[in-house]
Amino acid sequence: MGVSERSQSPTPLAVMMVLGAILSIQVGSAVATDLFSDVGPGGVVLMRALVSSIVLFALWRPSLRIAPEHRKVVLLFGVALAGMNLCFYEAIARIPLGTAVTIEFIGPLGVAIFTSGRRRDWIWAGIAACGILLLTGGIGGEGLDRLGLLLAFVAGLFWGSYILLGKRLGQQDSGGKALVVPMVISTILVAPFGIAEGGTNLFSAEVLAIGIAVGVLSSAVPFSLELEAMRRLPSSVFGVMMSLEPAVAATVGFVLLSQGMGATQVAAIILVVIASAGALRSSTVPVTNEP
Repeated sequence: MGVSERSQSPTPLAVMMVLGAILSIQVGSAVATDLFSDVGPGGVVLMRALVSSIVLFALWRPSLRIAPEHRKVVLLFGVALAGMNLCFYEAIARIPLGTAVTIEFIGPLGVAIFTSGRRRDWIWAGIAACGILLLTGGIGGEGLDRLGLLLAFVAGLFWGSYILLGKRLGQQDSGGKALVVPMVISTILVAPFGIAEGGTNLFSAEVLAIGIAVGVLSSAVPFSLELEAMRRLPSSVFGVMMSLEPAVAATVGFVLLSQGMGATQVAAIILVVIASAGALRSSTVPVTNEP
C-alpha cells in the first residue's frame, strides 16, 4: 500500500496507468448496473468480492495465517471493504454514477484534510462542501433519491476508513498479499446480502460472465495498474490524479448509462475535483481505489 516518494518527473506511462485504473473501475461500475435487475446490488458486490478474492489469491499466494497482533486491523479492513462496496453499489442503483462517486470522494478528501494539520486545507474542505451542496440540491433540483445520497455518503466514510486501515496494513505486508485475507472476510460479510438479493440467478451463465467482468474491471485491472503507478509517481502527483475520479465517473455515466449532466452537476463535480486535487496534492496518506 506504500507510495513511493521519488522525486522523478511523472512519466507518460505512469500517468496512463493511473488514468487507466480510474477508467477501468468506473466502467466496471457501469457494467455492474446491468446486473441489478437480476441479482441486485448485493449480488453484484458478492460476485465482485468473490472474483477479487480468487484473483488476488492466485496472484500473491499468501499465507492465510495472521499474527495475533495484526488480526484486529485485518478484520476491520475486511469490514471497511464490505461496507464500502455494498453501500456504493446500493447507491448507484439509486442515483447517477457521477453523483455517487463525487459524494463518496468525501472519504479520501476528509482523510487528506484531517491528517495534514494545515489550516489552509480547510479552504479545500469549504470548496468541496459547496460542491456537495450543489450536487445534493439537484441536477435540476429534486429528483435525487435521498437513500442513495446517504448510502454514497456512508460509502465515503468506509472509503476513508479503508485508506487509514490500508496504510497500517501495508506496514505489515507489501504488495497485494495484505489484501487477500481482508477480501475473503469481505466476501463472507457480503454473502448474506448477495444471496438474499441474487438467489439462484447468481448461477446464471450470463450473470456469472458479467460478474466476472465486473470483478476484473473493478478490482484486478485497476489494482494492478495502481500498484505499478505508485512505484513510479510521487504521492502528491498520484493523489492529484486520483482526484479526477468524480469527473471520470460522471463521463462514464453519461456515455455508457445515458445519465445526463446538467450545469449544476458539472459545476459541483468541478468544485469537488479542485478541492480534492488541492488537498490530496500534499497528503501523506496514499489514496487508492478499492480493490
